[in-house]
Amino acid sequence: MSVSELLDLDATALARSLRAGDASPADVLDATLDAAEHAGAAVGAFTTLAPDLARTQALAAEAALVAARRDGTVDEPGALPPFLGVPCPVKDLTTVAGVPMRAGSAAIDPFLPPDDDGVVTLLRTAGTVMVGKTSTPELGLPCYTEPDVGPTARTPWDLARSAGGSSGGAAAAVAARVVPVAHGSDGGGSLRIPASACGLVGLKPSRGLVSPGPYGVDGAGLATHGVLTRTVRDAAAFLDVLAHPWPGDTFTARRRAAPSGRPLRVGLLLDPVIAADAPVHPACAGVARATAALLGELGHDVVEIPPPFAAERWDAFAALWSVGALQAPVPPDREHLLVPLTRWLRERGRAVSGLAYATALAEVQRLARDVAVAWEGVDVVLSPTLAQPPALVGSQRLDDDPAGDFAAQTAFTPWTSVWNLTGRPAISLPLGEARVADPGHAQRTVPVGVMLGADHGDDALLLDLAARLEEAAPWSDRRPVLP
Repeated sequence: MSVSELLDLDATALARSLRAGDASPADVLDATLDAAEHAGAAVGAFTTLAPDLARTQALAAEAALVAARRDGTVDEPGALPPFLGVPCPVKDLTTVAGVPMRAGSAAIDPFLPPDDDGVVTLLRTAGTVMVGKTSTPELGLPCYTEPDVGPTARTPWDLARSAGGSSGGAAAAVAARVVPVAHGSDGGGSLRIPASACGLVGLKPSRGLVSPGPYGVDGAGLATHGVLTRTVRDAAAFLDVLAHPWPGDTFTARRRAAPSGRPLRVGLLLDPVIAADAPVHPACAGVARATAALLGELGHDVVEIPPPFAAERWDAFAALWSVGALQAPVPPDREHLLVPLTRWLRERGRAVSGLAYATALAEVQRLARDVAVAWEGVDVVLSPTLAQPPALVGSQRLDDDPAGDFAAQTAFTPWTSVWNLTGRPAISLPLGEARVADPGHAQRTVPVGVMLGADHGDDALLLDLAARLEEAAPWSDRRPVLP
């Protein structure tokens, strides 16, 4: 199998090829590191590579495969880790023991964490090879990835445009065919935003399904770990890997079984939620309408629904977000090294009193109840993932106007954070495209995502419906071409 064919496989197919002996984990690693140095650099995917650690893990995977072939157990279910030898980088907000971390910030000197984060442990147990840390904006706060201390993450569909954020480097690496899967996280849309910008599948699981343990805590419960993939089956398989509880978890979730083929009632949500006046690009609304029509053809009942709450109620999220920014351990004498947006958010966080924070938490909980009532009559909510196609690099980061920067981000992402507030699962699928002009006026075709969300614990229902949409409107033949 050629190098390009190896790198074009999804994680499930690559794991199968490695077990079959079509290639070795070392071969795959060599191809991956080469792609990371070229395609990965072009899209700003990595803040650091870890070739020595990856080589150690790849050789261990090869030894395990050789032993399993010798023992005749290579094809026995459960005899080997499910993704043995498959490359999977980790977002640089998450610790990997001995690998430099900086969280995208000039205010944080690179340091070597002593321990793997819990999700890194789970990915390692599943057999993946940790090839490097992916680029993230400072502290993962904005929906673009343009850090001062790392590469700008760009969508490989148009290098003048952003890969989104905050898991922008992860998405760029998967879309550019450097790796088949990459770890990320999502506190307001940070898996689904880059999934839309890069033409990928991005699942935010139900709150409590993927634990931040054993070292992390849930805090306000907005954020969760996950992965970016090119196929729904990989998204489902890696949810199985990551859905592992740790002792003392604050939130837990039970995955309900997917209904056995019954027609679903789908609510089509086209009006922006958190920014009522946000302009919506025709291509973004169009892919949602087209997906609604496709779901109707598949036998589901689609009805239009209004926003579940008034836009001003989103202020509770903004209060929690600003306090979250303030919680980052930045020494006072290094505060000036933060980007203007982060400094502005931290100043807002300082202005939130203990009573105001408790009130915001209570308001988020009331909002979640109100959303449950508003959407009680539908199984799934369908909307555009973003209000616009991928943004031009530099057009969203407004250092001279951080308040305007934050407002523009809410207009760009008027649906994604609803699912973080409520703790419900949501998935972005690459079902659409848009024609856009780059700065040189050349026309480009870029991906546009559509988002599906469901009730808390209905991750299986969501993945089952996503798989049926992938089968009905496949996207595997769409590939970006890098210059």
